[in-house]
Amino acid sequence: MGRLGVDLYPLSAGVPLDRVETFGRFLGGSAANVAVAAARLGPRTALVSRTGADPFGAYLRRELAAFGVDARWVTEVAAYPTPVTFCEVFPPDDFPLYFYRRPRAPDLEIRPGESDLDAVRAARLFWATGTGLCAQPSRDATMEALAARSRAPHTVFDLDWRPVFWTGQDPRPYYREALRHATVAVGNLQECEIATGARTPAEAAAELLAAGVELAVVKQGPEGVLAAHRDGTRVRVPPLEVTVLNGLGAGDAFGGALCEGLLAGRPLEETVRRANAAGALVATRLECSSAMPYAHEIDALLATGGTGHG
Repeated sequence: MGRLGVDLYPLSAGVPLDRVETFGRFLGGSAANVAVAAARLGPRTALVSRTGADPFGAYLRRELAAFGVDARWVTEVAAYPTPVTFCEVFPPDDFPLYFYRRPRAPDLEIRPGESDLDAVRAARLFWATGTGLCAQPSRDATMEALAARSRAPHTVFDLDWRPVFWTGQDPRPYYREALRHATVAVGNLQECEIATGARTPAEAAAELLAAGVELAVVKQGPEGVLAAHRDGTRVRVPPLEVTVLNGLGAGDAFGGALCEGLLAGRPLEETVRRANAAGALVATRLECSSAMPYAHEIDALLATGGTGHG
């Protein structure tokens, strides 16, 4: 449940946006990318979101269907255009984003009382994002869906903090409330600090567990991943060596593979290793949604221990 839009990526790396002449068009948005990533690995997935009543919205629904994501709960909002996001690609670690979500993004128009809460309750896994909390009515609709789960496994809260969406607001109270409803929390170290105030991975994981979740997953980019379970299990997974082209989709690929591992009942270490590998693979590719890996690609990268080049 959450963000959906069109990504326009330059088809050549190392070129400033004002000099780019050709772009590729891709489905984007964190929640949508996670749904696509999970579908690539086998689970049946669906997305709850909104688009504009425009050609880009039609494109996104068509792409979701092509990726195997059920789009029945992706509906149109006539008042606002489908959002577009541009990026610049300066490997290995500089990927500026430019969000065009004005005057308002349709995915923030998901309203309480509109969601199919029976479907939300019945899902074996439900994924909600921090961006969904940044404005009303999406905030109340996201909280309504999380509360409807009654902390059923697996209820995942992706911290997904984008400061540009929170101008003049403190996200912490809303994050704390969402964490009370979640059984799994996942975010990078900066997002964990926003949610908990903790500055180290171990402290962040401990604070997330104290906030009520059963599993805390702290992504550390080039430092790997820390996962901590309430039962005392701790897993540290080192990074995989790959040649990075575009790191923007790595976290969403990680999320999709995390979903698959949780649904499959894999051991925590195996789940996190596979999620880490999925993220590494997407970082070697230009696009996000269409670059999400298949299981055999994850297996191949883990078998070699890294050095992937896309």
